[in-house]
Amino acid sequence: MQEITPRAAAELLQAKPADTLLLDVREPMELEIAAVQGALHIPMGEIPSRLDEIDKTRTIICLCRSGARSGQVADFLEQQGYSSVFNLVGGINAWALEVDDSIPTY
Repeated sequence: MQEITPRAAAELLQAKPADTLLLDVREPMELEIAAVQGALHIPMGEIPSRLDEIDKTRTIICLCRSGARSGQVADFLEQQGYSSVFNLVGGINAWALEVDDSIPTY
């Protein structure tokens, strides 16, 4: 599994927005606390049944709270044939610290 830092992920999302997807795999209650605008939200447990919503031609950056669940999702997506998948190191808490300090950590 490939990993990407929050800063590098933000730069990639800005440089190639049509080719890059930020996939938030946290639960809905977590989104009420902190969310990244523009991310596609599919809770981890729903990923297998909602694969058709995740474009295989895009670079996928998986995001959770700290990086553990999103790492599992990134591994799963690679097993399903997704060729460009990254796990966001440190999750949304690292994103809040390194990219957007308006997002609360929890």
